[in-house]
Parts: sequence; structure tokens; C-alpha cells
Amino acid sequence: MKCTTLPERDQLETWARELGFTGFGIADLELGEATQGLRDWLAGGFHGEMDYLRRHLEQRCAPARLVPGAVSAIMVAIDYAPQDPDWVRQAWANVDDPQRGYVSRYALGRDYHRLVRNRLQRLADRITGQVGAFGYRAFCDSAPVMEVELARKAGLGWRGKHTLLLDRARGSTFFLGALYTDLALPSDVPVDEHCGTCNRCITVCPTGAIVAPYLLDANRCISYLTIELKGAIPEGLRALIGNRVFGCDDCQLICPWNRWAQPATLPDFAPRNGLDTAELVDLFGWTGSEFQSRMAGSAIARIGYEHWLRNVAVALGNQARAGVPATDRERAVAALRARSDDASELVREHVAWALRRHAAL
Repeated sequence: MKCTTLPERDQLETWARELGFTGFGIADLELGEATQGLRDWLAGGFHGEMDYLRRHLEQRCAPARLVPGAVSAIMVAIDYAPQDPDWVRQAWANVDDPQRGYVSRYALGRDYHRLVRNRLQRLADRITGQVGAFGYRAFCDSAPVMEVELARKAGLGWRGKHTLLLDRARGSTFFLGALYTDLALPSDVPVDEHCGTCNRCITVCPTGAIVAPYLLDANRCISYLTIELKGAIPEGLRALIGNRVFGCDDCQLICPWNRWAQPATLPDFAPRNGLDTAELVDLFGWTGSEFQSRMAGSAIARIGYEHWLRNVAVALGNQARAGVPATDRERAVAALRARSDDASELVREHVAWALRRHAAL
């Protein structure tokens, strides 16, 4: 039987921090204006091929339809920024080196989805130990949940103009998790916004994907193009992708608040397989089995080998206009030619585009 005495908020936060979470807050499940904002965004076609956002819209907008009886959300954050205090400069150096592949900093280590959910489960177990059985479900980018809006309501930060959550104490380099519960917990208070007149995230975006403050067109977003898009990357956007082969961090790297980004405290998020410094030619040389073994347990595994090759082919093609020395361009061309008859039509088409870029010099 469920106990009528709920855990104190401070006790819940203490348990969460003992489990490695560096941000904590509680929100009620009334999503208000955010639901209409999401409907308008979908109606504008800004979601691209992410039809799952439309298919599960009602569950996303009405949490009790996803978890019957849910009335509160325990929201948590966990930092993933690299340990090196100079990580922003090093990330820019990686972006500016056309011979290296750029992987979004969040994906350099292990996949965060299961890690966050497992720790939320352990938090639920501790709550059960005090109140008895109760209704709950843990999420981390794993179901139709408006994590950013709920985290905003829970006081973990404000939504920046790039649409990501921002916190004065840790910038935006953290993962969010949610624990829906049928416990009527006291809600925290949202924090004030602190973007002011700054528009750096808007102006730095290589493809102009942030079409207005707080409005992202996923169809132009490099993270969408390299991760979510299943077909061919539109030719008009390929040259703008540069060497970004999985995701893009430009809007975060330029953000002044990330001067206070907190380094990851968990070793799980440390770079694996040299992805923070890997050369494109080497990445393009991986066999399917090498990709599977190297990316096991990584968020990158979700796009699959075919789309990995698609992305790297585009980046190799962009070396043609990036001032790469002739001998290194020859290596890129040789690597591309070796896959010109790849079994995948998608890969072949992007390889052919990349070779045309080099031949046009």
C-alpha cells in the first residue's frame, strides 16, 4: 500500500545527486502554451521526416495519456561536457580542420539513453522503499515526452533561442531525464530567461536552421540531416555541412553561457575510439563489422553503417573547397573511389557527388 507521507523535496534531490544527477527539479504536467506551440511547429512542416512527433502528439501533450494517473514529473539533468576546460576551443579547432570528422560532443562516449533511464529507475526504487509501490515511468528521449518544457517548468533552466535548455550554472551541455509519477509532489518555480539581445546561436548556424528566435527548422538543421534524415541529404545543403558527420554543436559552442558548462563526472561520456580527433579517411575506411563493434553502446549506432558512410562521403567531398593540401585530397579521392560501387545506392550517390566536387577543382 502506498504511504501517505511523501518524501521531502530535499530528500529526493539528495537521492538524485547521489545517483550522479547534477540538476533536479519537479514539475506538474500541465503543458499549457507549449502544446499549441508544438502543434503550430508541426503544422509549419518544421519537423521534416520526424513523423513520430505527429503520430504521438496527444500523448506528448497530455502526459496522463502516456502514463495513466501521472500528475508530476521529477526532472533531472546530467552533464556531459568534456573534461578539458579548453574544450570549446578544441571543438572549434575540430570543426575548422576539414581532414577530421566532427562528432557532436554528446555522442563521443557511451549512449546516454539507457544510462539515464537506469539511474532514474534506481531513484524510483529508493522512493518505493519509502512510500511503497507507486505509479511511475522513466524516460530519456525514449517516448513522447516534452522534456525541455518540463525541465523549464521544474526550474532547471530556460529555453534558449536555439530551443535548447540553458542553465546559468552549466550552459546547455547536459542530458535530461524525466520520471513521470502519480505522486502529487510540490512543483518548483521556473527561472527567468537570460538570453537578452544575444543572437549568436542564430547567426552562427551554418545552414540557417534557426529561422527566428526560438524557432528551429529541422529540415535545415545539420543534426537532423546527419542523424534523423533517412534519404539523401539535399544537395544545396551538403557543402554547408562541412566536416560534421554526426550532429552539430555550433549553436552551443558560440553560446556565452557554455563558458560555465560543467565537465562530465561519469567516465561513460569520455571520448571512445578517438572520435574527437579521427580523420575522415580513416572513418570512411571502416567496414560494416568495424562500425558495429566500434559504435556498440554509442548513440551513433542508431543511424547505421549506410548513413554513416553517407555523412562521411559528404565531408570528404567538402575537402575539395577547404584548402586541403593536394596530397591529402588525393587520399580523399582514393577513399571515395574505393566506394564508388558500394552496394548502397544512397552511398554511391553521395560518393559520386563528392568526387564531382574534387574533379571540379
